[in-house]
Amino acid sequence: MAESSVDSSSCPFDLTETDIENLRLGDEHFKPHHWEELKHIIATNNLSILKRKPSDLRRYIVWTNRTKAEYGSLTSFVCKERLHWIPLSSSTAESGPVFECKDERPFASADDYKILCNDWPYGLAPGIKHLVVWLKTRIPVQQPEGYLLPESNALIQGIVQRTFVNRLAREWDDAEDHVQWFKNWVGLQSVRGLDHFHVLVKDVPEDIVREWTGEGDP
Repeated sequence: MAESSVDSSSCPFDLTETDIENLRLGDEHFKPHHWEELKHIIATNNLSILKRKPSDLRRYIVWTNRTKAEYGSLTSFVCKERLHWIPLSSSTAESGPVFECKDERPFASADDYKILCNDWPYGLAPGIKHLVVWLKTRIPVQQPEGYLLPESNALIQGIVQRTFVNRLAREWDDAEDHVQWFKNWVGLQSVRGLDHFHVLVKDVPEDIVREWTGEGDP
């Protein structure tokens, strides 16, 4: 049976058309994203159609409301509980959290970014792991939408190659086929003000995932 719709007034973030339709249809009609489909979504930058399992999306909405009530924002929660980063006192609502950095250049210092498993991943086929790379520094984007600039795209591609693809190349000849990445524009972000991008890896052993994150499953 299809699940009833969510009251949009109680939703802590904007639901996409895909979210709304997905919630209407319910879990019984949900199909997880498979690897080749994800390749097409990312290649065409059609990120708004990425979806979670309806029951997971409902849980995420409830969790987000509770977390915002307790911490003030998802950004505050992520900083305090997941990243253990302390924003400088100079941070403002307009600036978002500002941190002391070893190097202001994105990815120049390993102390200025952290890789974590996504606590609320999209609905992905078995074998696909969803990671998030969080930064203390900011990646230049087009304002106000937050689309990537060509130089920023190259910057992220470089860290993905060095960190993920090169590590997997020690295991497989086709390492590049096991890694994809994307960066949501502002309208699709539920955690705003704290820069991050997403990495998807396929059929990667948990011990290698722990090398990247320093943790087990969230």
